[in-house]
Amino acid sequence: MMKRALWQGLLAGAAGVAVMTLGEKVEQRLTGRPDSHVPARTLERLTGMPERPGRQPVAVNWAMHLGQGVLLGVLRSVMAHAGLRGPWSSAQFAVVRLTNDQILENATGVGAPPPSWPRSELAVDLLHKAVYALATGAVADALATRSDPAPGLLHAAMRPGRHADVGPPPRRETYGR
Repeated sequence: MMKRALWQGLLAGAAGVAVMTLGEKVEQRLTGRPDSHVPARTLERLTGMPERPGRQPVAVNWAMHLGQGVLLGVLRSVMAHAGLRGPWSSAQFAVVRLTNDQILENATGVGAPPPSWPRSELAVDLLHKAVYALATGAVADALATRSDPAPGLLHAAMRPGRHADVGPPPRRETYGR
């Protein structure tokens, strides 16, 4: 499962980043909001690269923007392979995506906690991360569905819900693939 989840997650994350970026560019055209240089500044701090005042290099900005989204797609794929699929799981994943950004940005001193942001800026960020999570989830779920049945879904098929008297389904050799 893990090999499959890895490549499928990278693919799902790339798709999610593409959809999110397209949405961001449309929103920026409509609102006039400039590009953010927070991703580049965060990557510079994380890697010890020289920092530049003002406008950041586009390549560094894209590396962080794409890299985070693609790599986090692996987690969403693992969720899908475990049986955590659908919009509810994508909503849970949106929180992970936002948390990842905030940990990196705040730990490096590049960002500030979201409660201190202007409400319009916070709403835009939440919207774009939700779009990313839903798009990444849709691709991860579709790819995982083509694989062996997820252990969590097999358990749920035995008796929906959480029940102490329902044990896990029998082990299957295919889980290790």
